[in-house]
Amino acid sequence: MKTRKFILSEKEMPTQWYNIVADMKNKPLPTLHPGTKQPVKPEDLLGLFPKGIVEQELSTEAFIDIPEEVQDLYKVYRPTPLVRAYALEKALGTPAKIYFKNESVSPVGSHKLNSAIPQAYYNKLDGVKNITTETGAGQWGASMSYACKHFGLDLTVFMVKVSYEQKPYRKSMMNTWGANVIASPSTLTKNGREILRKHPNTTGSLGMAISEAVEVAMTQPNTKYALGSVLNHVILHQTIIGLEAEKQMEMAEAYPDIVIGCFGGGSNFSGIAFPFLKNTLREDKKIRIIAAEPASCPKLTRGTFQYDFGDTEGLTPLIPMYTLGHDFEPAAIHAGGLRYHGAGSIVSQLLKDNLIEAQAIPQLETFEAGVLFARTEGIIPAPESTHAIAVAIREALKAKEEGVSKNILFNLSGHGLIDMASYDKFFSGELTNYSVSADQILESTQRLSQIIL
Repeated sequence: MKTRKFILSEKEMPTQWYNIVADMKNKPLPTLHPGTKQPVKPEDLLGLFPKGIVEQELSTEAFIDIPEEVQDLYKVYRPTPLVRAYALEKALGTPAKIYFKNESVSPVGSHKLNSAIPQAYYNKLDGVKNITTETGAGQWGASMSYACKHFGLDLTVFMVKVSYEQKPYRKSMMNTWGANVIASPSTLTKNGREILRKHPNTTGSLGMAISEAVEVAMTQPNTKYALGSVLNHVILHQTIIGLEAEKQMEMAEAYPDIVIGCFGGGSNFSGIAFPFLKNTLREDKKIRIIAAEPASCPKLTRGTFQYDFGDTEGLTPLIPMYTLGHDFEPAAIHAGGLRYHGAGSIVSQLLKDNLIEAQAIPQLETFEAGVLFARTEGIIPAPESTHAIAVAIREALKAKEEGVSKNILFNLSGHGLIDMASYDKFFSGELTNYSVSADQILESTQRLSQIIL
């Protein structure tokens, strides 16, 4: 099988993260305090996050130094390889050149560790002892478990119930690194009990799990909260992906025409895309940036741009976002990391300004793409990553129809070796496509006007 890897040395690993806010002509609207509806101030966030994270969340500096201790931990698995997918190109018969950034080589098998390490580091600096967080499919929970173990922090993870049941080995990973994992919604928190009272048969959602994790952080001493996507500081940490990829595409002499990432809250998508979008904002360099979201949770393609809560019970600040409504409960697809109702403020503003685009992909198409990728490139991708692969295949076949050569880059955000039960269901014909009706979306989003216009 012909393939080619483009690998940077440790010395070439970026020493700064990139903050796209500095280069945006139209800055994101401010995040609002849930009580006063005024723009949040640093002191409003310090109850949940450590000082270093709050500074990054509100920063407008273009580049922010990566602490040396964080760099040292990154070097366990970074720089990650960029790979030319010759076998996939051949199977598709496309003139397009397809490249992927392989984030599955991290110790936890996904990109999420890029933000877990600095978040644990900054909490340790502030003397924090306990962390709470949520996780959808388990990649973020596993990453925080790994990072907290290194820094000697206790971690409680509220894992969305459907993924807790679908992906038991992700729970095992978290337990191995010492985390306490709880299926959400649970009876352990006031918000969990209220959710179960209203929706006793719910399979859970990221919004529900966030509500539980935030409640614990707000009510227990010496405890902070960590978030795996959506917010600015998380996206900042993930840009190390695209900063490396920039250098590697130069090595390949193939600047991308199209950059693709799967989309849940925006972490891996922004991580691969924003360093390339920088060149569009600064130099007007033309490039298509595509977010690949599940058709069952289509906030970018069918949601509304509106202030909304990041969690189900309304504990978080109000974020200007493309959203389906904070109490929208997505279908129980196997790409659990993409089952989130809203998009971060930065991504939402970029979409509003037509600087990025989005495609919604049905579940069966994603698994078909994942199987083709595994059979050609040898890597079994996570169900989340199959969304990016599906869009890359769409674009490669479009290039074939048009008879043009394009450079396509996508982020392989994680491997699927702990998701084989999902593939078993696909092979046995048990998976299905889920669609969301216009009435469902309208019902959910109409309630948002009661929050703030």
